[in-house]
Amino acid sequence: MKKQEEIKELSVKDLSERLDAEVIALNQLRINHTITPLDDSGSIKEKRRNIARLHTELRARELKNIQ
Repeated sequence: MKKQEEIKELSVKDLSERLDAEVIALNQLRINHTITPLDDSGSIKEKRRNIARLHTELRARELKNIQ
């Protein structure tokens, strides 16, 4: 999976910044979708999955540092 490999190469700081940016983008997409339905509503699903990937990687690194 290309996205997962790309995420693993990022530093923790970069992951956090990217996570914040994705959350903001998702909220903006939801607002826009409420006002005017998006042509591609699958983009909301994709943003949610990206956020989950970032959370997963951050948590894995956190657990790795504890041990």
